[in-house]
Amino acid sequence: MKISQDKPLDPSYTVILFYKYTPIKELDRCLNWQRGICRKYNLTGRVRLASEGINATLEGKNEDIEKYINEIRTDLKYHDLHDVEIKTSVGTGFAFQKLSVKIVSEIVKLGLGTEDVDPNQLTGVHLKPSELREWYENNDDFVVIDMRNDYEFRVGHFKNSINPPITNFREIADVLPDIVAENPGIENKKVITVCTGGVRCEKASGYLLKQGFKDVYQLDGGMHKYMEEFPGKDFRGGLFTFDNRVVMDFTKDREVIGVCDMCNEKTERFDNCINDECHVHMMVCQGCRDTNKFIWCSDKCRETGRVGKVRFRDMAELL
Repeated sequence: MKISQDKPLDPSYTVILFYKYTPIKELDRCLNWQRGICRKYNLTGRVRLASEGINATLEGKNEDIEKYINEIRTDLKYHDLHDVEIKTSVGTGFAFQKLSVKIVSEIVKLGLGTEDVDPNQLTGVHLKPSELREWYENNDDFVVIDMRNDYEFRVGHFKNSINPPITNFREIADVLPDIVAENPGIENKKVITVCTGGVRCEKASGYLLKQGFKDVYQLDGGMHKYMEEFPGKDFRGGLFTFDNRVVMDFTKDREVIGVCDMCNEKTERFDNCINDECHVHMMVCQGCRDTNKFIWCSDKCRETGRVGKVRFRDMAELL
């Protein structure tokens, strides 16, 4: 998906984000059913189905989103979503280029194989946004581990949080030993995992428990829910999204912490390296974008990169 941040918000459109770990019956039929109702209501976005549950981000006209939500909450023949928490935000009408409904092995690719975690059996304690806000206000002794990709962290994150420098979620198992080594005793401290909507933390928090961490929490509803309830509090910058809005703004009065990779100016604008074999996500301010015909992430890509028909990777697959 090519990054685009030039579409204004349109209050007649809504973007919804939800997930649930729940057994999915008859995956193929569920896929056809989900695809059918999304098309019926003219929705675009992504739905990922696995035997373990569902993960979805969709956009549509407000009235069509309402109809979709009502249908998935009342028709329970393939999955039980009657109580699923659905986060909403203002769309643009162009948040997604198309509809994609797929069956996958995991609704979030942790890739642990035999070390995989079932969130219905093992996961961190769900901490409400109001409880995390109290921790910050009371200066409690706790550690925040950000379970998102590095480029998401760069544009916005909770203050004093640890950033495992990962390029996709599947690397978390590889970097955990470094986190422990750089933060002695962290496994015995109060630790909370955070991510955009909460789905990555379901398994990540369980994985920490499986690795010997003693007191593990996960932010209920993720950063999205926290910023809805406490805009501008404890979170620096904006929230990266996996759609064409790219960065969500919960309050206009906030700090911009992103830095352009080309000139070091503050920015929240993203671009991609134009090398067909790279396309890494970069922060590039509008000024640098306007004055450079091509955007390269490094001298190596500039010298050896291949530029043909540029195909930008779907960011959702990097989860």
